[in-house]
Amino acid sequence: MRKKPKNFLIKYFQLLKAVIIILMLVFSLQLVPAMAQSRNFASVSIDGKQLFRVSDTNPEKAKERADYINGILKDAVKSQKVPEIEIKKFDDYAKIIVNDRPITVTINDVLSAENANQQAENWANSIRERVNQAIEERSENFIRNTLILSSVLIVLTVALHFVLGKLWKILQRNVSPLVTSEDSSDQNQQQNSLNLLLKATLFLTRTALWVGVALYITNLFPLTRKWSFDIAGIMRDSLTSPIFKGISVTNILVLIGLFLGLIILSGAVTNVLRSRILRVLRISRGAQEVIAIVFKYTLIGVGSVVLLQIVGVDLSSLAILASALGVGIGFGFQDIAKNFGSGLILLFERPIQVGDFIEVGNYMGSVESIGARSVTIRTLDRVSIIVPNSRFLEDEVINWSHHNPVSRIHVPVGVSYSADVKEVKKALLEAGKNHPEVLSVPQPQVFFSGFGDSSLDFKLFVWINKPAHQVSIKSDLCFRIEASLKEHKIEIPFPQRDLHLRTGELPLKLSPEIEQALLRQQQNGRNGI
Repeated sequence: MRKKPKNFLIKYFQLLKAVIIILMLVFSLQLVPAMAQSRNFASVSIDGKQLFRVSDTNPEKAKERADYINGILKDAVKSQKVPEIEIKKFDDYAKIIVNDRPITVTINDVLSAENANQQAENWANSIRERVNQAIEERSENFIRNTLILSSVLIVLTVALHFVLGKLWKILQRNVSPLVTSEDSSDQNQQQNSLNLLLKATLFLTRTALWVGVALYITNLFPLTRKWSFDIAGIMRDSLTSPIFKGISVTNILVLIGLFLGLIILSGAVTNVLRSRILRVLRISRGAQEVIAIVFKYTLIGVGSVVLLQIVGVDLSSLAILASALGVGIGFGFQDIAKNFGSGLILLFERPIQVGDFIEVGNYMGSVESIGARSVTIRTLDRVSIIVPNSRFLEDEVINWSHHNPVSRIHVPVGVSYSADVKEVKKALLEAGKNHPEVLSVPQPQVFFSGFGDSSLDFKLFVWINKPAHQVSIKSDLCFRIEASLKEHKIEIPFPQRDLHLRTGELPLKLSPEIEQALLRQQQNGRNGI
């Protein structure tokens, strides 16, 4: 029972000692003069792991001293024996004797000690500890255990590789409903951006996982440890070195990820605005779409400027790019610029809106979305037609839903000349008034349009408030009219023609040539030809 407080105090004092050492190191680094930072240093390492750094001396460069010391340490490791280390101290310098080979420590080498003698003691302790560790790492027992550990790490990495794929699929299923909406006109764009971001993050995560495990395994073995440090250094320099104006590859990758995140976030916020705020205000669907699109692109524009400034891109330098882009648009992208300008007019002037039932050329359908370049129309056959925006301003467009969705359709009917026109009018009105989707106000009307070749021609006019259903409503009215005319015993005639033949004699006389041809034909038939 008495050992627990004692162990606790020991751990507490060890922790306090470590904190004090760290604070002293940080404080000492702050007190290193600027002259020391300007000196040239070279690293001394064993199996790729740095022990300390040496500086220039009067006769030798730092690189030459480091190569000399590295050779001494490499020979000590190859000997497979604990090195004999001795320190000789002098007034302004010290010498470390490693297996009868001297290593000089000058005042220029002092970075984390008070003088050259103390620095020599620190270096000697590091050399003794690291050489012993290197000799131990070359033993068969260590290599066998390290191989087993590496195999276990590879198996765990393979398992984690597949687990990450499953987690990303679950994340995609849970996040996708938050950033997409069935009412959104650019649902596919938001879904594609989300999929691209998730795939990119999954690829980068898996790549970082395998690279980290590979570097860790190579760092376990002394013979490959230097490769691990070199590869890690190359990767670090490649990702952090500036490409242009202080921007590195890492900054570019982060900027791309932030842009994709901005697009997804703006889509999610726009969906919330559309479904939770605009829908409560009970404004038209077209007005909701205009407000949502303007809000989304404003959010993307402001967010892009903020992201570029965070990364450190000088926005004033983009003026040249914008001017060049303007020239390119003027010459090479005339149609795109025209469609983009037409899209802005359609959004703000709103001659057509999302949900309107329109007819453009041979296409008839409902407007599904109004984009920056084109309008998507969903036809009655449930086929999406992509129409450029400029066509809606240059050609005639029939908008059945413009301002007021109430429209009139007419059904032409022809009856026999023997029919009673009053009964015909009564039958047609009954067929029109009994249809559930025909408006009672204005009331259906029947007009006697004229006398045809074989029928009396009438037209039934009815009013509806669902233009998209006009084809089905007209078909239903035809069925009802046919039944109503049969009920009132009114005949629907078919076209009749009277044929009058005028000739001088009966029977008809044939020319001699025709008679001879007929006789030859008859004779050939008898002969079996």
